[in-house]
Amino acid sequence: CDDEIAQSSVWSQRVRVEPEVTAYPNGSVNLRCEFTNSGSTKLTQVSWMFERVEGDRHNIAVFHPQYGASFPNKDFDGRVSFTQGSLENPSIRIDKLRMADAGRYICEYATYPSGNEQGTTTLIMLAKPRNSATAIPVRASSSEVVVASCEAAQGKPEATISWITTIAGRYNHTSVPERDGTVTVKSEYRMIPTPAENGKEITCLVNQRTQIEPKAFALKLVVEYPPTVTIEGYDSNWYMGRTDAVLTCQADANPAPTDVSWTVASGQFPPSVRVDQNRLLVRKVDETVNTTFVCEVKNSLGSGKKELVAMVIGE
Repeated sequence: CDDEIAQSSVWSQRVRVEPEVTAYPNGSVNLRCEFTNSGSTKLTQVSWMFERVEGDRHNIAVFHPQYGASFPNKDFDGRVSFTQGSLENPSIRIDKLRMADAGRYICEYATYPSGNEQGTTTLIMLAKPRNSATAIPVRASSSEVVVASCEAAQGKPEATISWITTIAGRYNHTSVPERDGTVTVKSEYRMIPTPAENGKEITCLVNQRTQIEPKAFALKLVVEYPPTVTIEGYDSNWYMGRTDAVLTCQADANPAPTDVSWTVASGQFPPSVRVDQNRLLVRKVDETVNTTFVCEVKNSLGSGKKELVAMVIGE
Protein backbone atom coordinates (compact mmCIF):
# COMPACT_ATOMS: atom_id res chain seq x y z
CA CYS A 1 0.00 0.00 0.00
CA ASP A 2 1.02 3.64 -0.31
CA ASP A 3 1.86 3.92 3.41
CA GLU A 4 4.34 1.03 3.20
CA ILE A 5 5.97 2.60 0.16
CA ALA A 6 6.23 5.93 1.95
CA GLN A 7 7.86 4.38 5.00
CA SER A 8 10.39 2.22 3.15
CA SER A 9 11.48 4.71 0.46
CA VAL A 10 14.41 7.05 0.91
CA TRP A 11 15.03 10.50 -0.52
CA SER A 12 17.83 10.17 -3.04
CA GLN A 13 20.24 12.52 -4.76
CA ARG A 14 20.15 10.10 -7.70
CA VAL A 15 16.47 10.92 -8.35
CA ARG A 16 16.73 14.34 -9.94
CA VAL A 17 13.62 16.57 -9.80
CA GLU A 18 12.90 20.31 -9.60
CA PRO A 19 12.29 21.31 -5.96
CA GLU A 20 9.51 23.74 -6.85
CA VAL A 21 7.43 24.67 -9.88
CA THR A 22 4.63 27.19 -10.30
CA ALA A 23 1.57 27.09 -12.55
CA TYR A 24 -1.82 28.71 -13.18
CA PRO A 25 -5.37 27.29 -13.23
CA ASN A 26 -6.44 25.85 -16.61
CA GLY A 27 -2.78 25.73 -17.70
CA SER A 28 -0.31 22.84 -17.89
CA VAL A 29 2.84 21.90 -16.03
CA ASN A 30 5.73 19.50 -16.68
CA LEU A 31 7.10 17.67 -13.64
CA ARG A 32 10.57 16.43 -14.55
CA CYS A 33 12.22 13.37 -13.08
CA GLU A 34 15.28 11.27 -13.99
CA PHE A 35 17.48 8.69 -12.35
CA THR A 36 21.18 9.63 -12.56
CA ASN A 37 24.30 7.51 -12.01
CA SER A 38 22.37 4.27 -11.93
CA GLY A 39 25.55 2.19 -12.42
CA SER A 40 24.71 -1.41 -11.52
CA THR A 41 21.38 -0.43 -9.93
CA LYS A 42 18.48 -2.04 -11.76
CA LEU A 43 15.41 0.19 -12.25
CA THR A 44 12.22 -1.87 -12.17
CA GLN A 45 9.33 0.62 -11.95
CA VAL A 46 8.62 4.29 -11.35
CA SER A 47 5.56 5.85 -9.65
CA TRP A 48 4.34 9.40 -9.20
CA MET A 49 2.41 10.14 -6.01
CA PHE A 50 0.48 13.25 -5.08
CA GLU A 51 0.41 14.54 -1.50
CA ARG A 52 -1.97 17.47 -0.95
CA VAL A 53 -1.52 17.26 2.81
CA GLU A 54 1.38 15.61 4.59
CA GLY A 55 1.10 11.85 4.80
CA ASP A 56 -1.95 11.54 2.52
CA ARG A 57 -0.42 10.11 -0.66
CA HIS A 58 -2.22 9.01 -3.78
CA ASN A 59 -0.73 7.19 -6.76
CA ILE A 60 -1.42 9.17 -9.93
CA ALA A 61 0.93 7.62 -12.52
CA VAL A 62 2.93 4.37 -12.79
CA PHE A 63 5.38 3.30 -15.50
CA HIS A 64 6.61 -0.26 -15.91
CA PRO A 65 8.93 -1.19 -18.80
CA GLN A 66 6.94 -4.34 -19.54
CA TYR A 67 3.36 -3.36 -18.67
CA GLY A 68 3.51 0.30 -19.79
CA ALA A 69 1.81 3.30 -18.24
CA SER A 70 -1.06 3.32 -15.73
CA PHE A 71 -3.01 6.25 -14.29
CA PRO A 72 -4.98 4.96 -11.29
CA ASN A 73 -6.31 8.23 -9.83
CA LYS A 74 -9.74 9.52 -10.90
CA ASP A 75 -8.94 13.11 -9.89
CA PHE A 76 -6.26 13.18 -12.59
CA ASP A 77 -8.16 11.08 -15.15
CA GLY A 78 -7.34 12.30 -18.67
CA ARG A 79 -5.15 15.11 -17.30
CA VAL A 80 -1.84 13.34 -16.60
CA SER A 81 0.53 11.72 -19.11
CA PHE A 82 4.17 10.63 -19.37
CA THR A 83 6.09 12.96 -21.68
CA GLN A 84 8.58 10.27 -22.81
CA GLY A 85 7.52 7.06 -21.12
CA SER A 86 10.85 5.53 -20.13
CA LEU A 87 12.39 4.48 -16.84
CA GLU A 88 15.31 6.84 -17.39
CA ASN A 89 13.00 9.84 -17.98
CA PRO A 90 9.55 9.33 -16.42
CA SER A 91 8.62 13.04 -16.48
CA ILE A 92 4.87 13.74 -16.45
CA ARG A 93 2.66 16.51 -17.76
CA ILE A 94 -0.54 17.61 -15.99
CA ASP A 95 -3.13 19.51 -18.05
CA LYS A 96 -6.27 21.50 -17.17
CA LEU A 97 -4.76 22.43 -13.83
CA ARG A 98 -6.93 23.25 -10.84
CA MET A 99 -6.14 25.17 -7.67
CA ALA A 100 -6.60 21.88 -5.78
CA ASP A 101 -3.62 20.36 -7.66
CA ALA A 102 -1.23 22.32 -5.42
CA GLY A 103 0.90 20.06 -3.23
CA ARG A 104 3.88 17.70 -3.27
CA TYR A 105 4.56 15.33 -6.17
CA ILE A 106 6.88 12.43 -5.37
CA CYS A 107 8.73 10.63 -8.14
CA GLU A 108 9.62 7.22 -6.70
CA TYR A 109 11.76 4.54 -8.27
CA ALA A 110 11.59 0.88 -7.31
CA THR A 111 15.20 -0.31 -7.72
CA TYR A 112 17.25 -3.44 -7.12
CA PRO A 113 19.13 -3.99 -4.91
CA SER A 114 18.88 -0.63 -3.10
CA GLY A 115 15.07 -0.48 -2.71
CA ASN A 116 12.89 2.58 -3.30
CA GLU A 117 14.42 5.99 -3.99
CA GLN A 118 12.47 9.22 -4.45
CA GLY A 119 12.56 12.94 -5.17
CA THR A 120 9.87 15.53 -4.38
CA THR A 121 8.62 18.52 -6.37
CA THR A 122 6.30 21.06 -4.76
CA LEU A 123 3.71 22.48 -7.17
CA ILE A 124 2.60 25.96 -6.20
CA MET A 125 -0.62 27.05 -7.88
CA LEU A 126 -0.80 30.76 -8.55
CA ALA A 127 -3.79 32.93 -9.42
CA LYS A 128 -3.66 36.54 -10.55
CA PRO A 129 -6.03 38.64 -8.44
CA ARG A 130 -8.72 40.83 -9.97
CA ASN A 131 -7.80 44.25 -8.59
CA SER A 132 -10.13 47.20 -8.17
CA ALA A 133 -10.37 50.39 -6.13
CA THR A 134 -12.89 53.16 -5.71
CA ALA A 135 -13.37 56.43 -3.84
CA ILE A 136 -16.67 56.42 -1.97
CA PRO A 137 -18.56 59.75 -2.00
CA VAL A 138 -19.32 60.83 1.59
CA ARG A 139 -20.86 63.85 3.31
CA ALA A 140 -18.71 66.06 5.47
CA SER A 141 -19.21 65.08 9.11
CA SER A 142 -17.51 64.71 12.46
CA SER A 143 -17.74 60.91 12.39
CA GLU A 144 -15.21 58.49 10.90
CA VAL A 145 -16.44 56.87 7.69
CA VAL A 146 -15.07 54.74 4.84
CA VAL A 147 -13.87 57.05 2.04
CA ALA A 148 -12.05 54.56 -0.20
CA SER A 149 -11.93 50.81 -0.71
CA CYS A 150 -9.49 48.53 -2.51
CA GLU A 151 -9.86 44.84 -3.39
CA ALA A 152 -7.67 42.04 -4.73
CA ALA A 153 -10.12 39.24 -5.52
CA GLN A 154 -9.32 35.52 -5.87
CA GLY A 155 -5.54 35.68 -5.76
CA LYS A 156 -3.07 32.97 -4.78
CA PRO A 157 -1.00 33.61 -2.80
CA GLU A 158 -2.89 36.22 -0.82
CA ALA A 159 -2.24 39.80 -1.97
CA THR A 160 -1.15 42.60 0.35
CA ILE A 161 -2.77 46.04 0.15
CA SER A 162 -1.24 49.31 1.34
CA TRP A 163 -2.21 52.99 1.10
CA ILE A 164 -0.19 56.10 0.23
CA THR A 165 -1.67 59.44 1.30
CA THR A 166 -1.03 62.60 3.31
CA ILE A 167 -4.55 62.43 4.77
CA ALA A 168 -4.90 61.47 8.42
CA GLY A 169 -6.89 58.26 8.75
CA ARG A 170 -6.60 54.53 9.25
CA TYR A 171 -7.37 51.38 7.29
CA ASN A 172 -8.48 47.85 8.03
CA HIS A 173 -8.02 44.65 6.04
CA THR A 174 -10.21 41.58 5.65
CA SER A 175 -9.17 38.41 3.87
CA VAL A 176 -11.71 35.78 2.84
CA PRO A 177 -10.64 32.28 1.69
CA GLU A 178 -12.55 31.23 -1.43
CA ARG A 179 -13.75 27.69 -2.11
CA ASP A 180 -11.22 27.21 -4.92
CA GLY A 181 -8.25 27.86 -2.61
CA THR A 182 -7.74 31.50 -3.61
CA VAL A 183 -8.07 34.44 -1.22
CA THR A 184 -9.95 37.73 -1.61
CA VAL A 185 -8.40 40.66 0.27
CA LYS A 186 -10.27 43.92 0.88
CA SER A 187 -9.00 47.10 2.52
CA GLU A 188 -11.04 50.14 3.56
CA TYR A 189 -9.62 53.57 4.35
CA ARG A 190 -11.45 55.50 7.08
CA MET A 191 -11.26 59.14 8.14
CA ILE A 192 -13.31 62.07 9.44
CA PRO A 193 -14.32 63.81 6.19
CA THR A 194 -14.07 67.61 6.07
CA PRO A 195 -14.54 69.92 3.07
CA ALA A 196 -10.76 70.48 3.00
CA GLU A 197 -10.21 66.80 2.08
CA ASN A 198 -12.38 66.93 -1.05
CA GLY A 199 -10.26 66.20 -4.13
CA LYS A 200 -7.23 65.10 -2.09
CA GLU A 201 -5.30 62.15 -3.53
CA ILE A 202 -5.04 58.69 -2.03
CA THR A 203 -3.34 55.72 -3.71
CA CYS A 204 -4.04 52.05 -3.15
CA LEU A 205 -1.14 49.64 -3.84
CA VAL A 206 -1.73 45.91 -4.45
CA ASN A 207 1.29 43.61 -4.16
CA GLN A 208 1.08 39.99 -5.21
CA ARG A 209 3.52 37.33 -6.39
CA THR A 210 2.08 37.03 -9.92
CA GLN A 211 2.51 40.78 -10.61
CA ILE A 212 5.80 42.16 -11.93
CA GLU A 213 5.21 45.36 -9.97
CA PRO A 214 2.56 46.66 -7.54
CA LYS A 215 -0.75 47.65 -9.10
CA ALA A 216 -1.44 51.29 -8.18
CA PHE A 217 -4.85 52.97 -8.11
CA ALA A 218 -4.68 56.77 -7.76
CA LEU A 219 -8.00 58.00 -6.36
CA LYS A 220 -9.40 61.44 -5.54
CA LEU A 221 -11.54 61.71 -2.41
CA VAL A 222 -15.12 62.87 -2.85
CA VAL A 223 -16.43 64.80 0.17
CA GLU A 224 -19.80 66.51 -0.31
CA TYR A 225 -20.90 69.56 1.69
CA PRO A 226 -23.34 72.50 1.48
CA PRO A 227 -22.06 75.89 0.28
CA THR A 228 -19.74 78.12 2.27
CA VAL A 229 -20.24 81.65 0.92
CA THR A 230 -17.91 84.67 0.71
CA ILE A 231 -18.46 88.12 -0.85
CA GLU A 232 -15.46 89.66 -2.55
CA GLY A 233 -14.80 93.13 -3.97
CA TYR A 234 -15.71 95.41 -1.06
CA ASP A 235 -12.72 97.61 -0.19
CA SER A 236 -14.35 99.88 2.48
CA ASN A 237 -13.86 102.80 0.13
CA TRP A 238 -17.33 103.37 -1.30
CA TYR A 239 -17.42 107.15 -1.46
CA MET A 240 -20.30 109.22 -2.82
CA GLY A 241 -20.16 109.40 -6.60
CA ARG A 242 -17.85 106.42 -7.09
CA THR A 243 -18.71 104.46 -10.23
CA ASP A 244 -18.60 100.82 -11.20
CA ALA A 245 -18.15 99.15 -7.81
CA VAL A 246 -18.57 95.34 -8.03
CA LEU A 247 -19.37 92.68 -5.44
CA THR A 248 -18.80 89.01 -6.34
CA CYS A 249 -20.48 86.13 -4.50
CA GLN A 250 -18.18 83.09 -4.27
CA ALA A 251 -19.14 79.67 -2.94
CA ASP A 252 -17.17 76.59 -2.00
CA ALA A 253 -19.54 73.63 -2.42
CA ASN A 254 -19.72 70.01 -3.54
CA PRO A 255 -21.86 69.22 -5.52
CA ALA A 256 -21.55 72.47 -7.48
CA PRO A 257 -24.01 75.27 -6.65
CA THR A 258 -27.36 75.14 -8.43
CA ASP A 259 -28.64 78.59 -7.47
CA VAL A 260 -27.16 82.00 -6.50
CA SER A 261 -29.42 84.85 -5.35
CA TRP A 262 -28.86 88.39 -4.05
CA THR A 263 -31.15 90.27 -1.69
CA VAL A 264 -30.93 93.50 0.30
CA ALA A 265 -31.98 94.11 3.89
CA SER A 266 -34.33 96.89 2.81
CA GLY A 267 -36.14 94.49 0.48
CA GLN A 268 -35.77 96.75 -2.58
CA PHE A 269 -32.60 97.05 -4.63
CA PRO A 270 -31.32 100.63 -4.98
CA PRO A 271 -31.86 102.06 -8.50
CA SER A 272 -28.11 102.12 -9.25
CA VAL A 273 -27.59 98.44 -8.42
CA ARG A 274 -27.90 95.65 -10.97
CA VAL A 275 -27.62 91.87 -10.41
CA ASP A 276 -25.62 89.85 -12.98
CA GLN A 277 -25.67 86.18 -11.89
CA ASN A 278 -23.21 85.97 -8.97
CA ARG A 279 -22.12 89.62 -9.35
CA LEU A 280 -23.66 92.80 -7.97
CA LEU A 281 -22.91 95.85 -10.12
CA VAL A 282 -23.12 99.31 -8.48
CA ARG A 283 -23.12 101.82 -11.33
CA LYS A 284 -22.93 104.82 -8.98
CA VAL A 285 -22.45 104.94 -5.21
CA ASP A 286 -25.03 107.12 -3.40
CA GLU A 287 -26.81 107.08 -0.04
CA THR A 288 -29.25 104.34 -1.27
CA VAL A 289 -26.46 101.73 -1.30
CA ASN A 290 -25.83 102.35 2.40
CA THR A 291 -27.38 98.96 3.15
CA THR A 292 -26.79 95.27 3.83
CA PHE A 293 -26.37 92.99 0.81
CA VAL A 294 -27.05 89.25 1.23
CA CYS A 295 -25.91 86.48 -1.10
CA GLU A 296 -27.43 82.99 -0.75
CA VAL A 297 -26.08 79.94 -2.58
CA LYS A 298 -27.80 76.55 -2.79
CA ASN A 299 -26.77 73.07 -3.81
CA SER A 300 -28.45 69.66 -3.42
CA LEU A 301 -27.26 69.37 0.21
CA GLY A 302 -28.38 72.76 1.51
CA SER A 303 -27.63 76.46 1.38
CA GLY A 304 -25.19 79.03 2.69
CA LYS A 305 -25.51 82.81 3.19
CA LYS A 306 -23.17 85.74 3.56
CA GLU A 307 -24.04 89.33 4.51
CA LEU A 308 -22.06 92.43 3.64
CA VAL A 309 -22.75 95.81 5.26
CA ALA A 310 -21.83 98.56 2.80
CA MET A 311 -21.00 101.93 4.35
CA VAL A 312 -20.99 104.97 2.08
CA ILE A 313 -18.37 107.61 2.83
CA GLY A 314 -19.49 111.21 2.43
CA GLU A 315 -18.08 113.41 -0.36
